[in-house]
Order: sequence, then structure tokens, then C-alpha cells
Amino acid sequence: MSSILTNSSAIVALQTLKSVNTNLAKTQDMISTGKSIATAKDGSAIFAIAKVMETDANGFKAISDSLALGESTVAVASAGAEQVVNVLQDIKTLIVSAQSENVDHAKIQNEIGERAAQVASVIAAAQFNGANLLATDVDGNGATSLSVLSSLDRVGSAAPTASSITVASVDFEANVDLVTNLTAITDTTTAATALGEIETFLQTAIDGAASLGASAKRIEGQGEFVSKLTDAMTLGIGALVDADLEAASARLQSLQVQQQLATQSLSIANQAPQSILSLFR
Repeated sequence: MSSILTNSSAIVALQTLKSVNTNLAKTQDMISTGKSIATAKDGSAIFAIAKVMETDANGFKAISDSLALGESTVAVASAGAEQVVNVLQDIKTLIVSAQSENVDHAKIQNEIGERAAQVASVIAAAQFNGANLLATDVDGNGATSLSVLSSLDRVGSAAPTASSITVASVDFEANVDLVTNLTAITDTTTAATALGEIETFLQTAIDGAASLGASAKRIEGQGEFVSKLTDAMTLGIGALVDADLEAASARLQSLQVQQQLATQSLSIANQAPQSILSLFR
């Protein structure tokens, strides 16, 4: 039955055109944004997962900065500790030479005094961004350790918890205080006493340098892991929300052809009522 009031063919053609236009607009959005899930309405579940992962990934980028700062702080302290060990070895050599009777103990003591002052100078200078792990007071506020943010741990839907690496001060300022605690050499007797003392100082310095080296290695390893983890999370987010641009390009061309055909179909359907006039001629 033909009618001039209801054009069913035009209605169907119009519905088809609207559907094609909707799909075309979505495909164009995918191409322009590069994402198949750009907003929550594109896929609420995937959108929510991706946003949580993006937040965590951004957090891990901040953690990388924290680890880099911590690694630099420990590296400076470690370098200072190793230098202290080297100077103490030189002092030990001088003290050993003072064990003989026929040496100038005064000159040896004078040189030892200079080296002791050098040790104190190295300890005071071994700071990075205001933190000195060779000092009794690490940060000027009474701290005895350095806390380095190392990870964000998430279990299920619970809020993430922060994890830290704690690096204790080796306190060379108090434990390797040669100026105050090393016996001045005036003869072979005081030289023998100083030899025992310098051996204790040297062992303390070696243990401290080893401890700082181990902490530096741990922070370095954690930094490498966090970097790889951030990359993996970024790839995971991309797999969830990024558009397949090759497929989108092919679909765009297909939809453009469909749009042209649907438009032509609607035009033909709109002309159908004109044929009814021929019935009345």
C-alpha cells in the first residue's frame, strides 16, 4: 500500500543513515584521539581500569624521581666513605712508620693531624640536597637514617600503600673522629697505642663504606625495576584503550561509502510519493 502520509521506505533509509553517521562519528573520534576508549561512555569498565592504571603509572614516575634522588644521596655518601678509607690507610702507614725509635715523631704527628683534618672535611662535605649519611644528624633535624620511597603496592581494590627503603647513617662524624679520639704520637709507646686505634677506625670506615655500597646497589636495582614496571603498565594501558588505526582507517573508508549509499537511498525513498501522482492523471 502506498501512502503520502507515511513513507516507510524513507523511515528505514533514515534509520540506516543515522546508524552509519553514528558509526562514522565514532570512527573519526578514534582516529582523532588515537583511542578506542576515550570517555567512560565508550566502555565504562575498561575506562575505569585504565584510569586506575594511569594513576598508578604516574605515581611510579614520581617514585622513579625519589629513587634517583635517594641513589644520588647514597652515592655521594658512599664516595665520601671510600675516600675516608683511603685516607685512613695513609694514616695507618704513617703510624706504622712511627713505631721506630729513630724517626721524627713530631713531623709524623703533624702529617697525621693534616690527614685527620682531611677526614673531618670529607665527612662534613659528603652531603646531597642537605642529607649527609656520614653525619650524626643526617638532615639537620635529628634524623639518623634516610627514607627513600621505593614502591606503591596495591592488592585487589584496596588503596595502594607506599613502601620505602631505609638507609641508616654510618655516623663517621662520631665513630671516625680522629681529631678527638686518635692518640697523638710523641714516641713509640704512643705510636703503638695509635696503631690499635687507627685499626679500629679503619675497620669502622670499611664496614660503613660496604653498608652504603649495598644500599646504593639496592636502590639502583629498585630504580631499574620501577622503570621497567612503568613501561609495562604503559603498554598495558595502551592495549586496553588505544585504537587500531589500521582497522579504523579501513572502517572509515567503508563507512564513508555506506554514508553515500544511505544518502542516495534516502533520496530515492523521498521521491517515491511523487509516483502516486501518476495514478491520478
